[in-house]
Amino acid sequence: MKKIALLILTLVTIISCKKSDTPKEETKFAVTEHKDANGFYYETVSDDPTGLRLYTLDNGLKVYMSQNVDEPKIQTYIAVRAGSVYDPSDNTGLAHYLEHMVFKGTDVIGTQDWEKEKVLLKQISDLYEKHKAEKDPAKKLEIYRQIDAVSQEASKISIANEYDKMVSSLGAEGTNAWTWHEETVYTNKIPTNEFDKWLSLESERFSQLVLRLFHTEIEAVYEEFNRAQDNDGRKVNYAMMDALFPKHPYGQQPTIGVSEHLKNPSMEAIHEYFNTYYVPNNMAMVLVGDINFDETIAKVNEKFGKFESKEVKHPTRPTEDPMSESIVKEVSGPEAASVSVAFRTDGIGSEDQKYVTLIDMILSNSVAGLIDLNLNQKQKVQYAGSYTTFLNDYGMHV
Repeated sequence: MKKIALLILTLVTIISCKKSDTPKEETKFAVTEHKDANGFYYETVSDDPTGLRLYTLDNGLKVYMSQNVDEPKIQTYIAVRAGSVYDPSDNTGLAHYLEHMVFKGTDVIGTQDWEKEKVLLKQISDLYEKHKAEKDPAKKLEIYRQIDAVSQEASKISIANEYDKMVSSLGAEGTNAWTWHEETVYTNKIPTNEFDKWLSLESERFSQLVLRLFHTEIEAVYEEFNRAQDNDGRKVNYAMMDALFPKHPYGQQPTIGVSEHLKNPSMEAIHEYFNTYYVPNNMAMVLVGDINFDETIAKVNEKFGKFESKEVKHPTRPTEDPMSESIVKEVSGPEAASVSVAFRTDGIGSEDQKYVTLIDMILSNSVAGLIDLNLNQKQKVQYAGSYTTFLNDYGMHV
């Protein structure tokens, strides 16, 4: 097995330079509020080359729109300000498999007989709660057999992949989603002339959560988890995050979740998460492409303006202690040996973000960075590079 070394350092490089006697004026941008032809207010930023408009509906949903008429299509994103760091500590991986379930439909999409199906889904949910609470392995296995049997019955009256078929029939491309530490994002690229149908479909999709075919989907997620255990890059990342963030969910709650929690999911906890964070004042829609601003925001308001806002309390996350010494970790795997060096930094909006980004570009920019010139172009290594990641609470330079 090849060993992969991981060095976590405590101090970011310090750059010393002569201070200029001439004060520099900080560039400032003006944010201006406007009102469109339909009476909707929006904000623009001066000198913005994208011409972006930011609308905020009465229920708090933020709608970012930018016009690009190069092709008759619209790139769409629907984002939720919640990801794996929002997972309950005893249900890690929840945000990720919730993302999977949002594709399974509602009480009108994905079912042949909702009245019958909802009874079976309630039985499945109750069985999962019993399974989670049960400690005896033999009894857990028997409950799981019951879950399997009821799930088989429920699957007979479900319509698999109906959402995917519906959005595909609109000519959508790139239908997908991702979950990360502090975000879950759903994306489609649609023809402009199908925007109204897409909007109706998405409004229905985000109006409620139905955990249809949950039994098979959680198995698929667990297989994804198993594949990650054999991936050297994933193992390095897990070790690095654990060392950088021994207290914070960034390091202690991987997005995919931990094995014990994936084996003992709670459908009730998933519904609670959805009802808590999938609310308009905690979401944003991004529309870029062949759009008419005034017409588009009126349509978005018609479909999404009816969603009710709720007070959202974002969890308080622990503060990391200062790193007093370097940490060295090793992981083993089948791939070639490698070394990763990581620094913990402050997060988005910090001074660290500005300076560390500059340092990163000096080190590696794929053309003339110090690493590019002295290692890659001289062929001293198979590959070397660097990157930064900045999140709300902390960042890192690798």
